[in-house]
Amino acid sequence: MNLVVTYSSKKGLEKEFRDVTQSLPDSDDEPPSTDFFAEGDSMETVNSAMDALRSCGHDVCGFEADIQVQKKLQSHRPDIVFNIAEGLYGVFRESYVPMICEKLRIPYTGSDPMTLAICLHKARCKEMLTYFGIPNPRFVLTDGSDTTPLKKLKYPVIVKPNSEGSSKGIFNDSVAETYADAVKKIRRNTDKYGQQLIVEELITGREFTVAIWGNGKEAQVLPIVEINHSELPEDAWPIYSYEAKWIWDTAEKPLDIFKCPANIGAKLRIKIEETVLKAYRSLEIKDWCRIDVRLDSKGVPNILEINPLPGILPKPEDNSCFPKAARTAGYPYNKMLDKIVQTAVRRYGLK
Repeated sequence: MNLVVTYSSKKGLEKEFRDVTQSLPDSDDEPPSTDFFAEGDSMETVNSAMDALRSCGHDVCGFEADIQVQKKLQSHRPDIVFNIAEGLYGVFRESYVPMICEKLRIPYTGSDPMTLAICLHKARCKEMLTYFGIPNPRFVLTDGSDTTPLKKLKYPVIVKPNSEGSSKGIFNDSVAETYADAVKKIRRNTDKYGQQLIVEELITGREFTVAIWGNGKEAQVLPIVEINHSELPEDAWPIYSYEAKWIWDTAEKPLDIFKCPANIGAKLRIKIEETVLKAYRSLEIKDWCRIDVRLDSKGVPNILEINPLPGILPKPEDNSCFPKAARTAGYPYNKMLDKIVQTAVRRYGLK
């Protein structure tokens, strides 16, 4: 197929940031946080993805999801777009390329703009999960102006930006043990991330991340990955934080933090699979997704995060969980990506 990969590289996001700050007279030239570009992919990942798709027989090129991408797609007219673009600003940033594709009537992989935006807005996503009866930790959404509702939460809690991914804004010190500590973290981070914060009760049971692909009744759960918090530094909270993902766990010194398939009994596996599939279908997620799950004190699987644009770092030592689950299921990197393409092809009814 004639296929275009749309992506957000770290360098591309840095250029977008510079272009925006230069056009606004009062903007700071420095990013507001050290993790500001965390959701951008390296060109190594982008090139690996394109090479992998070429190895499956596709004619592939790649476009940075910048201000020019609509013109490029309109001119190129691919058979399908393989979209991994995250964007930089706003709750609709992951929806940017899909909205362009829908406007141009170009098929694309992954979920539609509405689903992507809902999943990125953690509070709206959790409200929908609750509506459908899917367990998730209690929370409060706040801009810091009224912190009274925080007193009703059970502590400790975790304070995180409402609309970020890649563990952006989730650090080891994001956990607050008291109401006063939570208020302090909210005031510190509201301006830093330029958005509302979600304050969520911290549940500390076993944690899993679950890859899913397919559509509707054909959606399938790949082998479940368990996150082993005991491998984190001794003074670390048992959370998969920014430090755990990007600083403590490196390709040079990888942490033995993941087990795939997870060492769990059939009963728990079925409970987790039923929970994530219900969330996947209720939110009308398409083609593929990764869902983070944690057990509460009663052993009930709770949804922590839904990632309809999961990371696809190519090397096993990178500990990227969707590829890890796919490899365990017998799909090497190139066949995994081609499976996602073919899933979208079937959904569109393409030949």
